[in-house]
Amino acid sequence: MAERERVMRMSVEQPLWRALSGYRVLTMLYAVGLFVSGYEHFRRPGVAIGYYAVLSVWTLATLPRVANAAACTKRFLAADLTVALSGILLTPVADSPARVLDGGPTLPSIWTAGAVLAFAIKGGWRWAAVASTLVAAANLVERGAPARDTVHNVVLVWVASIAIGYVVEVARASERTLARALEIEAATRERERLARDIHDGVLQVLAMVQRRGAVLGGEAADLGRLAGEQEVALRMLVSGGLVPVARTARTGAATADTDGSAGTVVGGGPVPDDGPGSPLDLRALLAPYASARVSLAEPGAAVLLPAPEARELAAAVGAALDNVDRHAGPGARAWILVEDEPDEVVVTVRDDGPGIPEGRLAQAEGEGRLGVAQSIRGRLRDLGGRAELLSVPGQGTEVELTVPKRTKDPRGKAGRR
Repeated sequence: MAERERVMRMSVEQPLWRALSGYRVLTMLYAVGLFVSGYEHFRRPGVAIGYYAVLSVWTLATLPRVANAAACTKRFLAADLTVALSGILLTPVADSPARVLDGGPTLPSIWTAGAVLAFAIKGGWRWAAVASTLVAAANLVERGAPARDTVHNVVLVWVASIAIGYVVEVARASERTLARALEIEAATRERERLARDIHDGVLQVLAMVQRRGAVLGGEAADLGRLAGEQEVALRMLVSGGLVPVARTARTGAATADTDGSAGTVVGGGPVPDDGPGSPLDLRALLAPYASARVSLAEPGAAVLLPAPEARELAAAVGAALDNVDRHAGPGARAWILVEDEPDEVVVTVRDDGPGIPEGRLAQAEGEGRLGVAQSIRGRLRDLGGRAELLSVPGQGTEVELTVPKRTKDPRGKAGRR
């Protein structure tokens, strides 16, 4: 993707590789300058001249190798470190013993740090630790015994290379995260654009077919019903819905099983279940209820509840929709709204039916019909929640189901907020 390519071009590694290339050239010139200034002190200057010739050619010829991470291979790193270690071990051969004992510079001098830094930039702090350890061992062999200045230089290179390697690893992880975020953002924008196009075209056509089919009746009504179901399924797809709407002749929603477990939804198939102890996404349980007459509005993130509570809440929603199907009439529509609050989950079921006459619920309970009393209020009461019903004759009915979220008390026991 273009966004990701731009992130890679802005990579924090590229300035490091460019800096390393300049460092290698400058430190090579510095090492040669040290040799020229102390030429008279060298016991075998021919050895030093030969090494500096190799070092100069190697440094200039391998500049493309330190231009980026892809060009800097493991084989090159091993050869580069070998050049640095060879120069350290050749120092007692070329230089005078007095200068070596006094802590004089090695033949590659600070050029060696460039070889170690290449390990750090390429492979992170672990590779840097290995390379700096080898350099430390070579310096101890060159001096013959640990010295204060030698230990100081070794520790400095060790700490600096490991720190740079760690910073590079963190930067790479941050770049990957940023690239992924840019990909998601681009995909979201494209999805929104497609959703607008679909809404302006396909969804409006399906809605028109549904309306015309209902007016014409007969086979056209069946075609309109199927168009309405496909409209709902397509809306769920473009808005990130979880499961498709099952084809069913029932235009209401669903009912709970006779045992109240809500393990299977009529027309919607079995609900997801990841095990008795796993939380369930309430959206997945409510998605099968959506149809041509039932609209579902849900949060973009998962609404997690303990499995028993999620099933009972979904069953209560099914009971409310069943009442809409039975009592509001075949032309009534229903809306489900899911709200994920910090302390509770609220599900509202609203319809545009004729409403419930005053005193009708009490009369139905007296006659033994306990749909609202048990299937809805009873379930919510057992969950520690509440069910509130508001109905105005001629203006529909609204059922608000509230379930508190479980939390942990200070003693580690499950409690309710």
